[in-house]
Amino acid sequence: MEQTEYQEQLRELAQWISKSRRIVFFGGAGVSTESGIPDFRSADGLYAEKRRYPPEQIVSHSFFLAHTEQFYDFYKERMLYPDAEPNAAHLALAALERQGKLSAVITQNIDGLHEKAGSKRVLPLHGTVLKNHCLRCGKFYSLAELLSRPGTVPHCDCGGIIKPDVVLYEEALDSALLTEAARRIAEADLLIVGGTSLAVYPAAGLLRYFGGRHLVVINRSATPADRDADLVIQAPIGEVLSKALEEAR
Repeated sequence: MEQTEYQEQLRELAQWISKSRRIVFFGGAGVSTESGIPDFRSADGLYAEKRRYPPEQIVSHSFFLAHTEQFYDFYKERMLYPDAEPNAAHLALAALERQGKLSAVITQNIDGLHEKAGSKRVLPLHGTVLKNHCLRCGKFYSLAELLSRPGTVPHCDCGGIIKPDVVLYEEALDSALLTEAARRIAEADLLIVGGTSLAVYPAAGLLRYFGGRHLVVINRSATPADRDADLVIQAPIGEVLSKALEEAR
């Protein structure tokens, strides 16, 4: 991309941010890769790894029940990053919320970095590693508490197995959360889609509810939403959001 074209795109995005009052951000794994968390579907992502069981099978509901220890081996090694810190994208979105401009962050990520950055209105469509519950008695455990339990498989004080509040394959997304996400998108005047290939449904299907002024896509590669977008920026999302927010001020 030509530098002058990129600067013009940033200026246009900054202008739209300045004029908007109900911004919604819809994001995926690309938002967190800049924090050192690998995505799932890229050439070097989690799903490309060669293992005894395919990663897609490991993170399924039936595998969790039948092979709980193998599930937790993979989960703790490849899906938990408790030391990861929010990057420029997370911080920019939290700043937009504090300014009263951002009405919701809708994320397909489970890492909790939006919350760690200070965002309050986060809709985690696929759940979050920050919350965990005992399958027997329902007791809540934080991520730190889960990691502090002895052994590979964390057990509750009652003896039950603790399960992360993440949506596994074969499990349905929270219908109330989907409804809230659809409502937020429908009410938005600016929808920013970032760091997602829009390949995962039903989450990606939520974009059809948008009828606001401007749709912006920020992603390193092409997405199905590009043809409908008012602005497509193929650049690092943290850099784009932080620079646009700085210019909008």
